Amino acid sequence: MLRIVGAGSVTGLAGCRMPQTPAVPMAFPSEELSEISLGELRSGFSSGRWTSRSLCEACLDRIAAIDESGPRLNSIIELNPDALAHAQSLDADRQAGRVRSPLHGIPVLLKDNIDTGDNMQTSAGSLALVDSGVERDSWVAARLRAAGAVLIGKTNLSEWANFRSRRSTSGWSGRGGLTLNPYALDRNPCGSSSGSAVAVSAGLVPLSIGTETNGSIVCPASINGIVGIKPTVGLVGRSGIVPLAHTQDTAGPMARTVEDAAAMLGPLTGLDSRDRATSGAVGRAHPDYAEYLDPGALQGARIGLLRKYWGRHTDMDTVLDSAVDAMRAAGAEFVDLEDLPGIESTGGPGFELMLYEFNADISAYLAGRGPQAKVRTLADVIRFNEDHRREEMPYFGQDILEAAANKGPLTESNYTEALALSRDVSRRSIDETLRAHSLDAFFAPTTGPAWLTDLVHGDRSTFPACSSPAARAGYPHITVPGGFLWNLPFGVSFFGAAWSEARLIALAYAFEQATMNRRPPRMLDTAALNGAPAEAS
Repeated sequence: MLRIVGAGSVTGLAGCRMPQTPAVPMAFPSEELSEISLGELRSGFSSGRWTSRSLCEACLDRIAAIDESGPRLNSIIELNPDALAHAQSLDADRQAGRVRSPLHGIPVLLKDNIDTGDNMQTSAGSLALVDSGVERDSWVAARLRAAGAVLIGKTNLSEWANFRSRRSTSGWSGRGGLTLNPYALDRNPCGSSSGSAVAVSAGLVPLSIGTETNGSIVCPASINGIVGIKPTVGLVGRSGIVPLAHTQDTAGPMARTVEDAAAMLGPLTGLDSRDRATSGAVGRAHPDYAEYLDPGALQGARIGLLRKYWGRHTDMDTVLDSAVDAMRAAGAEFVDLEDLPGIESTGGPGFELMLYEFNADISAYLAGRGPQAKVRTLADVIRFNEDHRREEMPYFGQDILEAAANKGPLTESNYTEALALSRDVSRRSIDETLRAHSLDAFFAPTTGPAWLTDLVHGDRSTFPACSSPAARAGYPHITVPGGFLWNLPFGVSFFGAAWSEARLIALAYAFEQATMNRRPPRMLDTAALNGAPAEAS
């Protein structure tokens, strides 16, 4: 599949190659990318066994073999033509004793709704934004560059962060096509951070960045068998990210282990002068969340079990009960809760809030795009899609965009009421329940295993997702591999109070170390359904 890598230009993987330089200490074996950790990569850098350039070359080779051909996962929408040059420069810094952070020389993929002021595009998966440049790096891209990460490319996503139609198919965009699930290619990868999750799970890169408004990090992380962290809104700056709803939007790390995800979170924090929500993180953010990786963190922890998410499938309950038993054996104490009080009532107001905020936020963002931009308002986007119906709407329409375009300003009483009934109710419910039961966190299945992709009917999952309470409150949420059903992974979630990332990371890490549920995908054409359906390590 061809990749657009610069304004007005199209190239494939070869467009990311540079003339060969003198031999490096050792070529990185691309087959080792599948499960290698950041710690192992840093050790190889320090010993001189590998360089950042050789690692990036291995990633590009694996992308060519798995994403571009072979199973054709289609998780990457674009590669950075300057990636190898950046890696080589970072190698020179390392040789001179200038190592910026634990991310120094590590290749990272960004979701294609995160601005980069370079030769890559930022399209949110929409053809309407192709060849409309951005003025500068987003906060996230700038922080990663400052930490020494190599921004190797952009990932495919559910177009417009899956806020275009109620009948959408997750993982599909007009620009990038359909991303496939690496555990079973006919299954859905969830979204909207589909490509970010799939690329990490399949071992194309060690780390990626996703974004979430409600479930867009934790659902694809869960379904693709990796770790995803949705931070408290304001912990990570949002400037330069194509918005959906500012009350809930955030970016966050995606990795194969809690340790690697934690290592990525600290460098993303700080005071973003273009995002006033980050002022709330002053004094609450931690520069290094790896400090909280405690394998004994479950000892004495009090965790609320949200039993609403049990009872949907006997085999899934078997896996969940095994997860709880593992935590109990590690010293955790549990409080059974049917549900968080009042949460069910937040659904309608939460969607109303997103319609209002998308209408306001997307037009403000589009107004700042480059002078060659084809669209400046949400109305422009809707017209573009109508004019390019064959490319943009072959499977589903844009009923959500149209509904959002009919909303008025954020001063309307309908909006302020929706804000109170969604965000404020969710915050009170979480805070008061934590306090009443002296809880450290809540625990639930993130969602069920992946459903069959269906471009005719759209997404059709029968399992509930637990993302909404933390999403609507703007509170942190971590998903970690929880087990398998029919050889398909699903994650389990820890979420809690605002700014509690350190505690949640500790709990998730202790759970991960006690269970070790992650296993790499086999990229089967369809799920292997033979044998015992339920499995937890």
